[in-house]
Amino acid sequence: MSELEKYRVAPDSPVKLKDFDPDDTSLIGDKEAAKEASAKLQERLAALQEVLFAEHRKRVLILLQGMDTSGKDGAIRHVMGGFNPQGTRIESFKAPTEPELERDFLWRVHMKVPANGEIVVFNRSHYEDVLVVRVHDLVPSSVWKPRYQQINDFERMLVESGTLVIKLFLHISKSEQKKRLQARVDDPTKRWKFQHSDLEARKLWSDYQKAYEAVLQKTSTQSAPWWVVPANAKWYRNYLVASIVEQELAKLQMSYPEPDLSGVAID
Repeated sequence: MSELEKYRVAPDSPVKLKDFDPDDTSLIGDKEAAKEASAKLQERLAALQEVLFAEHRKRVLILLQGMDTSGKDGAIRHVMGGFNPQGTRIESFKAPTEPELERDFLWRVHMKVPANGEIVVFNRSHYEDVLVVRVHDLVPSSVWKPRYQQINDFERMLVESGTLVIKLFLHISKSEQKKRLQARVDDPTKRWKFQHSDLEARKLWSDYQKAYEAVLQKTSTQSAPWWVVPANAKWYRNYLVASIVEQELAKLQMSYPEPDLSGVAID
């Protein structure tokens, strides 16, 4: 069994985020060693992506969720930065537009899923519709509660259609978030990232933790499990995300296609 398995959320298992240490660096406790390992993993990921693109049969969807400042952008930059842009898309989901609100909540998401040979990263995702809407009471519970099963059905359909779904929850502590928010305020080059809504969401920290626990418990399935990534140490977050993605991509057992070379003569 892989040493990464301790971060995988078993289907139908009770989840308490207090049982996951956001300061954990147990798999590789040295920062420099982790950076060196991450660089090698990036090379491996680039090679796997090339085969995925060439084979053009399978699809990969990577979901990143987490509290504000948990490092979604950082993980994309440091881990997925080695992917060939030709076969990669980054998609973000903001507040739904009026046309989107007039349709089912998964409509806008389905249009963004990967095509054959493509890797798509969701920076936030359809899970906002059982997180933000729940915590901020934007829709009745009779609306958001059925969405857990609707999401499971949606993801099962994606998997059965040839999509690898990798779901990563970047787990930081409240004290670490405070440091990162303060750093945004103090650093002129980071102030553009600061939003007052971040402070409003922070006031609801406990509510968000409960909402995430429900997501992890109700939507971690055999075919599309959640991974809880300790994210207080950015270097460990990057190493772990790269390790999980590399492990799961390798399981696809991809190969380069054999071209038809009959009658080919190159002068």
